[in-house]
Amino acid sequence: MERQIKLIWDFRGYDALKTAEHQEIHLKQFIQMEGLPITITGFEQINEMHAIAFIVVNDDLMRKLRDILKPHRGELYSDIA
Repeated sequence: MERQIKLIWDFRGYDALKTAEHQEIHLKQFIQMEGLPITITGFEQINEMHAIAFIVVNDDLMRKLRDILKPHRGELYSDIA
């Protein structure tokens, strides 16, 4: 299986969760417009003042999408809980 990368956008402040949720909407729109094979997106609250939005991409798409979408950071993704 190809390595997967979680591209992450960090949001901080009182509206962080709402902003992360809205960012996911834009990420889904981009995925649909570009016809990309991406099925894992999301947002989550880290704490009261920090939330993230993310997409999970295969390694071969990571550089291209990193340069276009400019995430704040990335990490290896594993769906094993």
